[in-house]
Amino acid sequence: MFVNAIPLEKGSKKLINAWASYDWANSVYSLVISTAIFPIYYGSLFNEINTVDFFGFSIKNTAMISFVTAIAFIVVSFITPFLSGIADYVGNKKRFMKFFVYLGALSCIGLYWFDLETIYLGYTFYFLAMIGLWSSLVFYNSYLPDIAYLDQQNRASSRGYSMGYIGSVILLLFNLSMVMNPKFYGISGSDYESSMIAMKYSFVSVGIWWALFSQIAFYYLPKGRGDSKFKKDIIWNGFKELQIVFYQLIDNLRLKRFLAAFFLYSMSLQTVLLVAAYFGEEEIKWISTSEKTIGLIVSIIIIQIVAIFGAIITARASEKFGNIPILIILNIIWALICIKAFYIHTPMEFYYIAGFVGMVMGGLQSLSRSTYSMFIPETKDTASFFSFYSITEKVGIIIGMILFGIIDQITGSMRNSVLMFAIFFIIGVFLLLRVPKARSF
Repeated sequence: MFVNAIPLEKGSKKLINAWASYDWANSVYSLVISTAIFPIYYGSLFNEINTVDFFGFSIKNTAMISFVTAIAFIVVSFITPFLSGIADYVGNKKRFMKFFVYLGALSCIGLYWFDLETIYLGYTFYFLAMIGLWSSLVFYNSYLPDIAYLDQQNRASSRGYSMGYIGSVILLLFNLSMVMNPKFYGISGSDYESSMIAMKYSFVSVGIWWALFSQIAFYYLPKGRGDSKFKKDIIWNGFKELQIVFYQLIDNLRLKRFLAAFFLYSMSLQTVLLVAAYFGEEEIKWISTSEKTIGLIVSIIIIQIVAIFGAIITARASEKFGNIPILIILNIIWALICIKAFYIHTPMEFYYIAGFVGMVMGGLQSLSRSTYSMFIPETKDTASFFSFYSITEKVGIIIGMILFGIIDQITGSMRNSVLMFAIFFIIGVFLLLRVPKARSF
């Protein structure tokens, strides 16, 4: 939408803030679509019937959305390595990032037409929105070593996550006010109809917010190096670029061991975050349905707000004690949270757990990103390196969700599944202890 600004120097505060602004832009999807408004809207669509007729097969609605989500993660895991290799070869990863941002933002707007009469179209937009988000993050994350020096990357990563938490809470509060009081915003109809329309407007607001605020990052982030024209045999050369990075990663003991640890604890972290609302809905003893709805929303907001401070505190602590020791401490705290969650029953206990989750959620996510960025060698192939980071995270989510579902199905309780992830966090601690030390990491 705008021409590029005069290139900013690596390490400049303005460039780091511009990079971090994309967290502000995209995090509204994770909170409004993935966590808060869309799950409520989706559940309300199936008040009278809880199955979807999918090409002659009757599939439970919750299973259907899980399948679409899993397939989206699988697609992202397949396409991003090859696209990142091409982006590194061409030298213009911003072009790829823009494509996926606009794909995701437009698909969020398309969710306005997610209805029972247009269910296939709705699932398509939901699928494409996820592709847009998670693919754009590969290229966005890969800019971290390009815009910040080693001693700046912890704080830069933390700033990104903090801005994301703040921005997403602001839009969520606006959307919640619209859903809870649609008449105030001029939305007519019955209480049910006006609330459903307000939720559709929320999806549109996410798409607009995402595309609009992304312009800051697009304006200031470096375009890339050299000739950005698409040359002959670009796919083959992109594959060779990816292959070079793969062999570099295999030969780097520190990176290999860190990714192994990251796979286990990220699988546990992401799965717990994805099922937290469902755990609160099923396992906590709420007095009424309204108390449950409000309680779950309050817990989501608590997590987001506390996560801001968690990310900042973690970045400061890592500068004093090192990244790996702090990651170990965060994993131990996460394991204790999972063990404690096994025993909670009351709303107040759930709020306390939400507070602790927020404190260590932001820290673990931001510090993992910056630690990986610090571990990769000096290279022009940052997108390719971060595609492997992305694959590790996405495959972990897929496996984590499958394990969670299997244990929940066999034992009949989500508590046993959450307890299992405490074990994975502990194993993550032992794997982090095996990461070779280098400088202050």
